[in-house]
Amino acid sequence: MSEKVIRILIINPNTTASMTKNIGEAARLVAGPGVDIVARNPRSGPVSIQGPEDGYAALPGTLEEVVKGRDEGFDAIILACFDDTGLAEARKLSGVPTIGIGEAAFHAAMLLGAKFSVVTTLSISVPVIEQNIREYGLDSMCLKVRASEVPVLDLEIPDSDAQTKVSSEIAKSLSDERPGAVVLGCAGMADFATELSKIHKVPVVDGVAAAVGFATGLVRLDA
Repeated sequence: MSEKVIRILIINPNTTASMTKNIGEAARLVAGPGVDIVARNPRSGPVSIQGPEDGYAALPGTLEEVVKGRDEGFDAIILACFDDTGLAEARKLSGVPTIGIGEAAFHAAMLLGAKFSVVTTLSISVPVIEQNIREYGLDSMCLKVRASEVPVLDLEIPDSDAQTKVSSEIAKSLSDERPGAVVLGCAGMADFATELSKIHKVPVVDGVAAAVGFATGLVRLDA
């Protein structure tokens, strides 16, 4: 008898369709056989999430997509914003394993390298991420949350210097904090992880890949 296909809905809480497409493609690369990935974004809301105001503005559209995913019978839901926007509310609504890419990345980093640092986009995002880490009880494991000062939408520009800036911040982190792993603090950085791991010779964790792995495992555990 063939194994049941696991259907995972990935919700990008911002409305930038090109980013949603890239997130879906990155997820499919790691999903493996027997896992069907659907990536969506809300119809209305901010084009990027940079700080708490954008997060609040993204909530209605994000939770609307969560309810639609629940009603369509997805086996798991992933929120693909590193701020884990709406995660607690989504879990109350979904009825299935629901994972934020931030929380997933932190746990993956600990499994790969014990203490970790985070490299995110802009400084305005740092307090939100630090608060999440405290609320998850992981503050003793996170050495520092750093900003690369790369706007989220610059990650969508093929010829931008976004990856170079992120890589430079990773180098500073490895010199200053000496983490066992580095977490990329934005879903739009998903494409960078493999190359940056090779360059810096340390696990560089992408939250999208981590969340797909955890979601698949949780669904199979509950089967």
